[in-house]
Amino acid sequence: MYGYGQPMDGGAAQQSYVPPQQGGAGGYGQQPPLYPEPSPPSLADAVRAFTTGQMPAEDFQQIFATSKVYCPRGDTPGFLALHNTQQPVIPMFTSLKELRRYAGKESKYFVITGAEVIDLLPSGYGFVLDMEGEHRMVFDAKAVEQMVDFAMRRMYG
Repeated sequence: MYGYGQPMDGGAAQQSYVPPQQGGAGGYGQQPPLYPEPSPPSLADAVRAFTTGQMPAEDFQQIFATSKVYCPRGDTPGFLALHNTQQPVIPMFTSLKELRRYAGKESKYFVITGAEVIDLLPSGYGFVLDMEGEHRMVFDAKAVEQMVDFAMRRMYG
């Protein structure tokens, strides 16, 4: 009979299953690639490059779509909007550090992707990235509509 554990004949020999080692030296796939893929710039880097004219709008929008965006929140679900501006805008931040600079250490927040921002932003609203930052960016409602159009063209041709 085949199996693991004590042999049927009562002998003292034991058999056991030893799982293959995961990782370890000399295993396949353990060495880093010789030519690693370059990582895309962070959202903060993209904001800096875009505001200084070093990045085209299409490249910025692609980075924005896949980046995490930090949004302050209140007691109810949804975006917090500022209405004391020419058009209502929603403050958003490229990092938790930037959000804390604006809203304080104990502020509540949620994190979504830039693509979700474009999808969920209410009609007629714009947004401001890094209000207290060195490279503050304001997207009015018309700019948001253009971002939606760009995203739709990219997805559906």
